[in-house]
Amino acid sequence: MARVGVMGGTFDPVHYGHLVTAEEARVQFTLEHVFFVPNRYPPHKALDQVTDPEHRYTMTQRAVQTNERFSVSRIEIDRPGPSFTIDTLEALRKEYRAQDLFYITGADAILQIVRGEWERSAELLTLCQFIAASRPGFPLEVHDLRKYNVTGRPLDNLHVMEIPALAISSTDIRRRVAEGRPIRYLLPDEVAEHIAEQGLYRRSVRSLE
Repeated sequence: MARVGVMGGTFDPVHYGHLVTAEEARVQFTLEHVFFVPNRYPPHKALDQVTDPEHRYTMTQRAVQTNERFSVSRIEIDRPGPSFTIDTLEALRKEYRAQDLFYITGADAILQIVRGEWERSAELLTLCQFIAASRPGFPLEVHDLRKYNVTGRPLDNLHVMEIPALAISSTDIRRRVAEGRPIRYLLPDEVAEHIAEQGLYRRSVRSLE
């Protein structure tokens, strides 16, 4: 059975940090394909704090269109209500075995999961392999994960992956657009074009905090 990666997130907007992380995971863990899964609405944010799901879906599609190993799934966009990762992975487990399914996320998110802060965290960690991507200023070691683990089970299916030092964030990109500052080379040109065409992120800086 194919080994596949699942990269979930708000992608508001998607940027090169996301793409580099996905490609590094694909190569390091010999994944045949990586599915990007934009959420409909993240459970921890109010609806007015995130851009419309269809814009985020379109931007992610445009970002991955040149990589035949990447594609974008609507599984969370089309599911009503807040997007819980466990619902997505339970659905994907009907098609893939746990050892063939790799959920790719950031170090901060992994710590939240092992601390029990995500929906049904303990059960979530049984559904697939997890790849925790380190980023500048947020180093992560396996022993740290074991120290914080409150889920009551071993973390043998959790892997730490180092990525190139890219300190790019969606928050900074939104702020730059609001302030009229350049975003070129932080994300694909196709995504920047969509942002400009649709007038996204042109709210006040205060509203983005």
